[in-house]
Amino acid sequence: MLFCLISTDKPNALELRLANRDAHLKYWGDAGCVKIGGPFTNDDASVMNGSMLVIDVEDRATAEKLAENDPYNKAGLFAQTEVRAWKWLLGPQE
Repeated sequence: MLFCLISTDKPNALELRLANRDAHLKYWGDAGCVKIGGPFTNDDASVMNGSMLVIDVEDRATAEKLAENDPYNKAGLFAQTEVRAWKWLLGPQE
C-alpha cells in the first residue's frame, strides 16, 4: 500500500537537516520501500525546508513506524509529519 509522508522542518533548521542528511538517505535507502521522494525547498531551491516521500509498505502502522525512526525525525528536525494513504494515478510507475 502506498503512503505519502509529508514533513515540514522547524524554522531555521537547515544546519540540523544537513548534519543528519547522510543518515536520513541511508535509512530510507536501506528500507527499500521508497518509490519517490525528495526535499521541499524555497522558491529558488536554495534552501531545503521539508521532505516528501511516497513509500510502499504493508500498512499505516508500518509507515508511521518508519517515519518515527527517520533520522531527521529522531534529530528533532520536523515540526510535523503527516502520513497519508496515497493512490498513484499519473506518471511513470515501476
